[in-house]
Parts: sequence; structure tokens; C-alpha cells
Amino acid sequence: MSESEPVDPWERLRSLPMGTTVAVIRSDGSTWTGAVVPPHEFSGARVIQLKLASGYNVGLRIDPTDRVTVTEPTKANGNGLHNWGSPPATTPTGPWVALLTTGGTIASRVDYRTGGVRPVQGEREILSFYPDLAQDGPVRVVPVFDRLSEEIGPEDWDEMARRTAAVFAQGASGVVIAHGTDTMAYTSAALSFLLEDLPGPVVLVGAQRSPDRPSSDGFTNLTAAVRLARHPELGEVVVVMHDGLSDDRFAVHRGTRVRKMHSSRRDAFRSRNGPPLGYVEGPTVRLDRPFRPKSKGPAKFTGPLGTGATILWFHPGLSPERAASFATGARGIVIAGTGLGHVSLAHLPWIRDSIAKGTVIAMTTQCLEGEADPFVYATGRELARAGVIYLGDALPETAYTKLLWALGQSNDPQRVGELLATPRAGDLEARREAEDHP
Repeated sequence: MSESEPVDPWERLRSLPMGTTVAVIRSDGSTWTGAVVPPHEFSGARVIQLKLASGYNVGLRIDPTDRVTVTEPTKANGNGLHNWGSPPATTPTGPWVALLTTGGTIASRVDYRTGGVRPVQGEREILSFYPDLAQDGPVRVVPVFDRLSEEIGPEDWDEMARRTAAVFAQGASGVVIAHGTDTMAYTSAALSFLLEDLPGPVVLVGAQRSPDRPSSDGFTNLTAAVRLARHPELGEVVVVMHDGLSDDRFAVHRGTRVRKMHSSRRDAFRSRNGPPLGYVEGPTVRLDRPFRPKSKGPAKFTGPLGTGATILWFHPGLSPERAASFATGARGIVIAGTGLGHVSLAHLPWIRDSIAKGTVIAMTTQCLEGEADPFVYATGRELARAGVIYLGDALPETAYTKLLWALGQSNDPQRVGELLATPRAGDLEARREAEDHP
């Protein structure tokens, strides 16, 4: 779409909605085509930022002799963001999705003063980065805190679960939680145990690259997450991230079955011990696997989480003395054992002693697929006789968060062990048949 040019092209550009695709034709004959994205405080006078089709951002200083053509208008976003910095609607009407922000790359931007990344501040700035977020319906942003995911701990999982239950009580049809990717699998597992009777989806989403860096995945991930949060039947905690390197397919991972498998790729997350629940492809949400349906509600917070749990990663050369020292004072320990769930039998004395003193000890496997099984080798049988609870195909991080939840439910070690070994949120599956692998 071409329109007559204003006297000064800068005045035309600065009035366009974010997301508008424009062609800037320079006086030297070169042309730059991209979507208008928010400026930053160091952009300088008469500098427009465009996101190119390659995913890279470019800043152009606009001269009076440049020409501007609108090639694709922005879509209506329902947030009132028709100009940079315009405030979003605070009271959306109709079915709405709550976006809880906790920090992380998906809610960060480059600080051009330091070259590092900082959290975006508040609803206005978040929606300025994602102007089309509410194209399918209203989105209400609920800032919870601004932390990188490595700073998030069990008390924060409690708070996220409480806030999730609260926005459902206020009428949200679904909840999206923007979260850093490094510990998102821990959070998704913890929320799976802390929330019951969900009347809609709880979707965790992150980004491997901040929104103003090249090839950012934040916008596409978040758009897919909001779309899934509007699913009319889903009622459990899931993670949505890229399924491949392209921007057209996103995997839906069960919250207790997902792990970050790569430090930097956009498709870093994978479901373990089974395929994803389904996929988001463009406007289509397809759930292929059995999922927990939504309930009539209200959503229930079943915390708080207990304290005193830890994970011990067994490795060759780990001395019993060091392991026993690590276990001192712990109410519960998840051991990530080798293979089918083994440790050196030299560790049996401290394990027996800890269990006798009331410490709950559970066994998982370090392997990325399969399950811990005490009945194949003598080592497993000895550990089981000592009172170690084998947790089948539960991931170590899932077992750890479930142990915290169980410790919050009871002070009785026997009861904690029973809760730990009982399937609750798709965390434990029946024994599988052997699979063929190349």
C-alpha cells in the first residue's frame, strides 16, 4: 500500500504503529524493508529501528530526502498501542488471558549502555515489545517479579502458583507465565504439583534470545503460548517453545516431562520419556496425546512447598563421607543414579543411617530416557531393601520439586514417601515396553 509522502519522512515514521512493515528508500538508492520496532533510549535523534526479514535489527537515521512506503499495515492489537509508548488497556473485556511476567530473556532487552541484558519494566514496556500479542483477544499483564531464572527458588514457585490461582479467580480463561529458560523445567514441574482443578491452561514460555537481538524467538514463542492459553479444553501446566529452528511450529511439553537440552538453540526444550502433548502451528493448536482436561474450578493452591530437599548426583569417585556430609540435615534427598538407578554399594551405610533418622531418599536415573528399576541388578535390590524409593521414569528435577511438595504436605516420612511414589501430574508412568533404538 503506497500513500503520499509527508514533507518530512521522519514525522511519518514516528507516527506509525509498531509492527508496521515499511520500505525506507534512501537518497543513495538503497532500500531497507522491515517492521517498525520500539526505539531504545540510545537510539539518537531521527533514528528508526526496523526488524529485517533476516531477524536482525537495523537502526536508520532518517534524512529529509529519504522516502517511506508502507508495505504492510500492522494488525489491530486491542491494547491501544497505536504509537510508541501508548498505554495498554487496563480492563480488557471478554475472555482474557493473564500474562504473568517473572523476568528472563523473554522479558528482557539489550541495555545499550552496558551491552548486557536487563529486564523490561512493567506492562507498558512489555506490550511495546509485543504489540500484536492480543490479536486473538485481550491479554492482561501481571508483573510478578523481575529475576533471571537462576535466581528463582521454591518460595517463588509458591508465589507464582498463588498468583496463577488468583488470576483464574478473577476470570482469566488461561494463564501464560513468561520465565527464564534455564530453570523453567523446574518451575513447570513445581507448578504442576502446586496447582489443582485448573479451569484452563497454564503455559510457561521463555526465549533463548532477547526481543531486540538478532533472530529473537520471544515474540513467536509468546504468541504461540497465548494462543494455547485460549484452548477450550486443556487444564494442566505445560511448556511451549520452538520445535525446530523455523518459526512455524511450537511443541507443547507436559510440565513434568520437559528438559532444556541445549544452552542456546531456539529449539532447546524436549519432552522426555514420550513425545510432546501436541503442537501449535500458526493459528492451529493440535493436541495429539492424552491431556488433563480443565475442571470447573476454582483453581486450588496446594502449597506451600516444604524445605530441606536436595538432589545428589552420583558420580564415580564420590566418597561416602562426602555424600554423607551433603545429606546431613536434609529431610529428603533425590539421588540421580547411574543407569537403572545405582550408586556404589559403599554408600549403603550412610543411606541406611539417613533413612533410619527419618530422611526420605528417592532414586531416579541420570539417563535422558528410560526408568529407574531396582529389580534388575543386585545393587538396586540392596538399595530398595535399605528403604530407597524408586521413582520409575520421573526426571530428577521433577522428583525434586515433587519431594518439596510432599514435604510441605506432611512431616511424616512414611507419608511423604507415599505421596512421592503416587502419580500426580503425569510425572510417573506405567512401566513401558522395551523400545527399539538405532
